[in-house]
Amino acid sequence: MFFANISYLLLFIPLVGYVVWYFIKGKSMKPSMKVSTTVPFGNIKSFRNRIIHLPFVLRVITLSMVILVLARPQSSDSWEESDIEGIDIMLATDVSTSMLAMDLKPNRIEAAKEVAAKFVSSRKNDNIGLTIFAGESFTQCPLTIDHAVMLNMLNAVKCDIALNGIIEDGTAIGMGIANGVSRLKDSKAKSKVIILLTDGSNNSGEISPEAAAEIAKEFGVRIYTIGVGTNSETAPFPYGDHIINVPVEIDEVALKKIAEITNGRYFRATSKESLSEIYAEIDKLERTKLHARQFSAYNEEFQIFALIAILSLLLEIVLRYTILRKIP
Repeated sequence: MFFANISYLLLFIPLVGYVVWYFIKGKSMKPSMKVSTTVPFGNIKSFRNRIIHLPFVLRVITLSMVILVLARPQSSDSWEESDIEGIDIMLATDVSTSMLAMDLKPNRIEAAKEVAAKFVSSRKNDNIGLTIFAGESFTQCPLTIDHAVMLNMLNAVKCDIALNGIIEDGTAIGMGIANGVSRLKDSKAKSKVIILLTDGSNNSGEISPEAAAEIAKEFGVRIYTIGVGTNSETAPFPYGDHIINVPVEIDEVALKKIAEITNGRYFRATSKESLSEIYAEIDKLERTKLHARQFSAYNEEFQIFALIAILSLLLEIVLRYTILRKIP
């Protein structure tokens, strides 16, 4: 057994003082009557006299139990030795309108979200965040261990934010990287990673992809880049009620350079299946082993102390108002 609020045990110090005071000064504070001799009374001690100090003892027990309750006694089922893995990861996802192309089923953005969600769910001990970019970039979800929140924010990602004018359309890869780095730069994690997914070439933003990669390198951030799109020259794209073919324009040279600068890797995803394999590969590459010793469960154990406190208090009250009742 251990105590969650162990500092409350210091209250036993004044309690000991109270006990000492009772036996030293207590008698002098009680009313008394002087008689010339006690011989006629002999050494007779009634039951009442024998338990005269019992209320005080019960009060001390009550206060002791209250102190123990405040200190929150707890127990644990067992100790667990385990190896856990903890990494800070920012997902930087392209949400430009070109991500609506349907060469990945049902389209690039939905395939990317589905695969990323499975990746997030598998990384239970990691802080994971999400930044999205088109012609501009902003943080959709900051680093969090609450993956339910993260998945809700990921599911809410749509490519219509550029279509609706919420952010400028385009592909600002450098800005997407810079935004991710800003979230990771103060991290104390041993491993800091950005997974950058895009289907185009940088054509917007105030920071070039190479410059952003150099900044990432300075802060110890590794970048895995993913170019998403078919190997064909064109891909089907929804345009109103029609399907048209649009060029596939992935700047693989730039994406490889970004990965190279930060000691990461470049991947090409031509289907949802290959995208899943890429995330599985990244999952294997980014594993940091940490040895942990922790309680498997905590149980509050104050109940027995609280019960004793209540019983001793009630017994003290009963004695003081019955057998040990004093008449003024």
